[in-house]
Amino acid sequence: MIIDFIIAILWSLSPFGEAKVGIPYGLLNGLNIYLVFVLCFAANVLVFPLMIFFLEKINRYFLKWGFYKKSAIFVARKAKTGSGDKIKRYGFWGLIFFVMIPMPGTGVYAGSIASYLFKIEKTKAFWANTIGIFLSSVIVWSATLASMKGMG
Repeated sequence: MIIDFIIAILWSLSPFGEAKVGIPYGLLNGLNIYLVFVLCFAANVLVFPLMIFFLEKINRYFLKWGFYKKSAIFVARKAKTGSGDKIKRYGFWGLIFFVMIPMPGTGVYAGSIASYLFKIEKTKAFWANTIGIFLSSVIVWSATLASMKGMG
């Protein structure tokens, strides 16, 4: 059981799933529905300060490597074209909406990168990402519980 909680938390920290995968994993493995929500949400919120630290402090050293630089430029262009207009136009609210959509390519990783690229003040960006993660987590949690009731 502890292993399943750890795996759910790791999914929630991962850029390959975030809480969008951690929550369903925990629920489908029979973990406490409320504890799974809280732990996966909290783990996903932790990503923002880690990403901002990475982007502000470590990113510049990695930019010296050709492969990393090409990848970073690709991700930055995608972030600016994919969500940039909406985030620029709607700011805080646009960032919340972008992060809350429970689909691949949205979420706190992309929200952190967008916050960094568009130079959104850190406190505002943190709260926009946190609210977006919360709303996304509620959507995923509710949808997973509803589908589990349909299976049972």
